[in-house]
Amino acid sequence: MSDEFVDYYELLQLSPNADDDLVHRVFRHLAKKCHPDAGDGNADRFRLLVVAHATLTNPETRAAYDARYQEYWNKKWRLASEASDGSAFAEDQATREKLLSLLYVQRRRDMQSPGLGEYEIARLLRIPVELVGFHTWYLREKGWVQRTESGQLAISATGVDSVERSRLRLPSDRLLESRDSMADAPAAEEDPAPPEQLEAPARQ
Repeated sequence: MSDEFVDYYELLQLSPNADDDLVHRVFRHLAKKCHPDAGDGNADRFRLLVVAHATLTNPETRAAYDARYQEYWNKKWRLASEASDGSAFAEDQATREKLLSLLYVQRRRDMQSPGLGEYEIARLLRIPVELVGFHTWYLREKGWVQRTESGQLAISATGVDSVERSRLRLPSDRLLESRDSMADAPAAEEDPAPPEQLEAPARQ
């Protein structure tokens, strides 16, 4: 059975505030039109109407359904809000460019281990790992990245061409420095003074 949410209020063309009497009357009207024995009946829609009617006329099942209904529409409103925010699309494009550049650098540095895992990518790009799935889906559909035998993501030859054509770049401080935390890296030794700053030896 499908877990897809069905809006019973939409199906019955009712407000969520409709009382039982109205649910009964609308159900009877629609059920007659959709009954399989009717001339233009629709068996699938009729079955949904029966389930919707049974759910909305039982106080316990209606209360449980209304909780799911509210959650469903809260998600839809968040979706609409995000879709109306044009900046999100520009940010997504920039993230994909950085991701592709990251995989370019990784393959260029280490042909024996050219891939990165989703969690590594999320950490390096500082984005939620859930978003990595969306961006990698797009890049794979374009043929710009592929899965390695170990399941990691690596740039393809087509992806390399795309990077070099577009001259995609990561900021210099975000290039793939290491898979380890920078905090674990040993401190660099102080550079020696340039030759012109060294003290000249005393003459004999």
